[in-house]
Amino acid sequence: MAVTKAGSVFMAFLFSVGVKLAHNGWSVSYTRKQICILKRSSVDLTCFYTYPSGNLVISTFWFSAKQSDKWRDNSIPEDLTEDPGYSGRVKYPGTESGHSTLRITDLREEDSAEYRFSFHKQTSGLGYSLPGTSLSITGLQVKVTGSQKLTLTCSTTCPLSDNPTYMWYMNGQYLQEDIFPWYRYLVSSNYAGSYSCAVKGHENLHSPAVCVHGHNCQSVTTVNRNMCALKGTSVDISCTYTYPNDPQISKAFWSNKWGPRGEPEDLSQDPKYMGRVEYRIPGNKENDCTLRFRGLRMSDSAEYRFTLRNILGGKFAGTPVLLTVTDVLLELGPTSVSEGESAILRCRTKCTLGPNTAFIWYKNGQPIPNNYPYSNSLCLNPVSNDDAGGYSCAVDGHDDLHSPEVTLTVRYKPKSTSVSVSPSGKIESLNCPPLTCNSDANPPVQNYTWLKRSITSPIASGQSYTINKISSEDSGEYYCEARNILGGENSSLIPIYSPVAFISAPVVGVGVGAVLAAGALVFTYCMLKRRFRGSDHSITDTHSVHVHPDPNSDTYTALINIQSPENEDLRGTTSDTYTALINIKSPENDKQEGVTHTDLQREDQIPVYENIPLYETILRVEPPQSLD
Repeated sequence: MAVTKAGSVFMAFLFSVGVKLAHNGWSVSYTRKQICILKRSSVDLTCFYTYPSGNLVISTFWFSAKQSDKWRDNSIPEDLTEDPGYSGRVKYPGTESGHSTLRITDLREEDSAEYRFSFHKQTSGLGYSLPGTSLSITGLQVKVTGSQKLTLTCSTTCPLSDNPTYMWYMNGQYLQEDIFPWYRYLVSSNYAGSYSCAVKGHENLHSPAVCVHGHNCQSVTTVNRNMCALKGTSVDISCTYTYPNDPQISKAFWSNKWGPRGEPEDLSQDPKYMGRVEYRIPGNKENDCTLRFRGLRMSDSAEYRFTLRNILGGKFAGTPVLLTVTDVLLELGPTSVSEGESAILRCRTKCTLGPNTAFIWYKNGQPIPNNYPYSNSLCLNPVSNDDAGGYSCAVDGHDDLHSPEVTLTVRYKPKSTSVSVSPSGKIESLNCPPLTCNSDANPPVQNYTWLKRSITSPIASGQSYTINKISSEDSGEYYCEARNILGGENSSLIPIYSPVAFISAPVVGVGVGAVLAAGALVFTYCMLKRRFRGSDHSITDTHSVHVHPDPNSDTYTALINIQSPENEDLRGTTSDTYTALINIKSPENDKQEGVTHTDLQREDQIPVYENIPLYETILRVEPPQSLD
């Protein structure tokens, strides 16, 4: 398995600052050059693009150069949807040819950056345009000026886009709204209390409350307004509060739902949360109202609000905190690939766990080495058959909370194709044992074809092939081809030779018949020697051929007659063939049950068919026939 980042040709189109950017027929038009928007809200960044006819855009995505330190190669941009810091917060709604929108939710101050659109071209890799859309994220803050009569201003770090309307609250209760960012009345000591502001349409995103004209104000401060936590873990929603000495607080509690009259209900009294939530009672020295969750469930995703209630029946509710509980999911695209292609695995959560979340990858339950732990994606490129298996992922530090396993299937053409003989052993009764074609493939082999080296067309089909009653015409080198939809592969050659039957001409005298028989053997031996000598490639897995002399056979009698006095002239022969015949009848071999011929070499070995097995070579000598 190779874990890589696919390389690409990367080109930047550099233009002067402007909304519409063009180069050689390629153009990108951003609808907004700059946007200032509230923290914890959502935003859509949109652009239109055109390209010359005859060109093909394979894919498009958005990125931010601010994230380059997390890229595998900091010179090659990566899709923002693969950045763990944006996990669950970015998507491309309604993307179509010539138009693209990036939507970012749950905005954070660290999201302030320039965002650019990029396209992957078929001919020249990646391209993008400079500049993109600059996004600034701001919170709300109440600024107080003056001494006796105070001026309140709802302040931001950048001018909010879209002409906002500002809303004002005192002790959590709505006061007024205005198009201007300041409170229209001067605040005297008669109106001491906690003041906060919000923007219409985002009423749940209050500024922190500010205590005006005194220190006995009611306020609830939470560190995070949006929180993300893993299912099965624990989480603390940090919170502090203040309240006046009079009237006294009678109850302080957290809630996530309201009763029939709109009254908040104490979370600790809900049977679904009993034993899993806790928070301190009013009056603790630190005024700590932190809510602690244990054993989080997916159903715990909700808005939670801390409420103060005094003895006179008055109440003050803090700004709600949104808790999202997520599990870990593995996305694999595609789930079935061919060898040589690529597969991308992505570890997904429904929300962003944190800016430095690291991931662990598993194959068949075992951890996989990963050089990019802070990336939620794993690229297998190129894929091999060894990469097939079940994959899962987990968040570092929570190794026991694996995602469900997803199976990667790897398709490949036939490989390791070979021919086997079953049952193994000697050829008997002139029948060749069944030959079986074996191959490893996915999808499985669809067609098996049998071929003979000297014949161009197939001789048979099917996984097994049998030759009954081998004749001289059957002699030759055979092989099989295994094929599926992805391709095919041939096995090595396997030689098969028939028994050689010699028809002897009638001769007068046993000696002449023996000479003819010896001549036939010389011819056979020479042909075999010519065929198998001088090869640079030795034949492995050779099956020995066992010749068992039978004293009662005509062939054995012919061999004995060669040694008779009448054939003294033959005994003077020094040829290899004669020597071989003499050796068969030698005293040493009389003690053996048979003679074994092995270690043959073939002269015309083809390199692609190395190491082929030679199964059987049968040598047969017919006795002389009478002329009568």
